[in-house]
Amino acid sequence: MLTAMLLAALILITVHSQETEETITYTQCTDGYEWDPVRQRCKDIDECEIVPDACKGGMKCVNHYGGYLCLPRTAQIIVNEREEAAAESTSGRNNVIRRTPADPHRPPPNPTHQIQCAAGYEQSDHNVCQDIDECATGTHNCRADQVCVNLRGSFSCQCPPGYQKRGDQCVDIDECTLPPYCHHRCVNTPGSYYCQCNAGFQLASNNHTCVDINECDANNPCAQQCYNILGSFICQCNPGFELSSDRINCEDTDECRTSSYICQYQCVNEPGKFSCVCPEGYQVVGGRTCQDINECETTNECREDEICWNYHGGFRCYPRNPCQEPYVLTSENRCVCPVSNAICRELPYSVVYKYMSIRSDRTVPSDIFQIQATTIYPNTINTFRIKSGNENGEFYLRQTSAVSAMLVLVKSLSGPREHIVDLEMLTVNSLNYRTSSVLRLTIIVGPYAF
Repeated sequence: MLTAMLLAALILITVHSQETEETITYTQCTDGYEWDPVRQRCKDIDECEIVPDACKGGMKCVNHYGGYLCLPRTAQIIVNEREEAAAESTSGRNNVIRRTPADPHRPPPNPTHQIQCAAGYEQSDHNVCQDIDECATGTHNCRADQVCVNLRGSFSCQCPPGYQKRGDQCVDIDECTLPPYCHHRCVNTPGSYYCQCNAGFQLASNNHTCVDINECDANNPCAQQCYNILGSFICQCNPGFELSSDRINCEDTDECRTSSYICQYQCVNEPGKFSCVCPEGYQVVGGRTCQDINECETTNECREDEICWNYHGGFRCYPRNPCQEPYVLTSENRCVCPVSNAICRELPYSVVYKYMSIRSDRTVPSDIFQIQATTIYPNTINTFRIKSGNENGEFYLRQTSAVSAMLVLVKSLSGPREHIVDLEMLTVNSLNYRTSSVLRLTIIVGPYAF
């Protein structure tokens, strides 16, 4: 049984004017009622008559006190009519009209009397009409894919969440075609959906938004340095390493293979770096250059009767008295053949011992040594020549003045090697005086070009 009971209130407001001695009464009814000036009371508004298409979906409109109901067209309505009672206020200012409809659940005067209930209701033990829950009793006709919802006096077959009715069937709602629920990708499922994120992102707690994954903090995949970027990461390597083809691991950079000039002598590759080494007799300077070690100053291993001569890459010991019979030592490195000795007449008057060092594979032609007369006599002519030690033509002696000449290297020499070259100066005058002096030059060619 469907019953509606609402109150209609009439509000009378009386205003007294002292100047005009007029009384003005304002009337106002509650929602769903309007003032009836003829009967001088509020009356119900029939919304079903004045509201266009008040009920949707094939429902029928049923007017009741103060409003209206939208019910299925098959619903039966039982109205128990009673006289309307009015109680007026004795205040003189407010008139309130109340309409009290009959209570459909109130038992009849005879409690043993059998009552008749509308469809969808049944008589209870207290002789009132109560709603039948068709969903609980199983007396509904909803399909297996539908959900039964109990209503007062009836029931409704609805689709479960994620489905919508299409005719008599429930079809899945493709949420992925609706305004974007998901930040990146939406995957539709029967009756629902879920969101997926692109690589490098993960779902936030709301299961819709995608947030960046900091791979460097979560599980550092890089072998050395990791830098997080939006949706991904990049790996970098420490100095001396380079990224491998997988862009994650680091491989040692063989600097020694990148250039043959990175070290002056030899490059030794190490994990993440390289080092330069020098051969024996040299030391590393500036990380890459080789410099000769002067063993004569650091570790002189020569005897007391020897002099130490340093050359590029090593040293040698030579006798302090290099003179051979019949020569005698007159000063450091200078030997003289005494004129009192008959053998000396056929020999150079003096022999001076000199030492020099040159690097291997020196650029040619190159001036390497200058010979010069120490004593100059008037009216004499000096000539210079290579007396011995130039069998292969590596040298050339160029006279530069009347008292000097320059030894020129014309063929490149490779070391380690020692050359002894005798440079002779012949002196003659107008009186047919003739003498000669020899400079015995020991040239030590180092093993390397540095």
